[in-house]
Formats: sequence, C-alpha cells, structure tokens
Amino acid sequence: MKIHILRDKPTADQIAEMLEELQTYIKLAVDVDRGIVAGGGEWHRDCEQVLLDEGSRQENIWGADWSPAKSEVRFEALINLRPRQNNRSMTIQDITLRARIEKIVRSIFQGISA
Repeated sequence: MKIHILRDKPTADQIAEMLEELQTYIKLAVDVDRGIVAGGGEWHRDCEQVLLDEGSRQENIWGADWSPAKSEVRFEALINLRPRQNNRSMTIQDITLRARIEKIVRSIFQGISA
C-alpha cells in the first residue's frame, strides 16, 4: 500500500501507485486547512493517519475519492461521520466544505489554481 502526500500535481508513477489498490479511483484524505492531500491505499483512515503523522489536525481532514478517468471528486467516506462537526453522514453535507475540498483536489490533480 503506497500513500502519497501531495502538495503539487502527482507524477504518472505516483498516480499508478495510488491506483494499485482500487484500480479505478484513489482514496483521499484532504486537509482543508493546509491545502494538502494524502492519497492511495484501501481505506480513507490510512490516508488520514498519514496526514495526522505529518502534523494535520483531525478536525481539518475529510475523506473523498478521486477518479482520474472521469476527473470526478466524490465526498463519501467513513471518516466523514462527525456529529460533533455537524456531519451525520458518510457524505459531506456542507456544500461550502465540499466546494473547498473539490477545489483543493482539482488544484493538485489537475493543476487548476485553488
């Protein structure tokens, strides 16, 4: 399982490594405060742990998926179940937060300015 912390557009090799586990999409943990992403592996929690180990705060980390073939961001992950942060679903409910996450993910994976 290879998880990469991304601040810039990943290389083709990094994308291939992150796709190894699930083939068609990449599990992500997005730190909305630091504007970085951890991607790869089988579980969002693994990506979340990598960010925590790198100094991120748990309340700033949200789970998402990136589908390179479709250029699509999805917002569903077990780590998003957060009643204390008003998110009572695996899907991120706050549309402003979703837009912020999508902007970070697209900025990194597509080179689109955040």
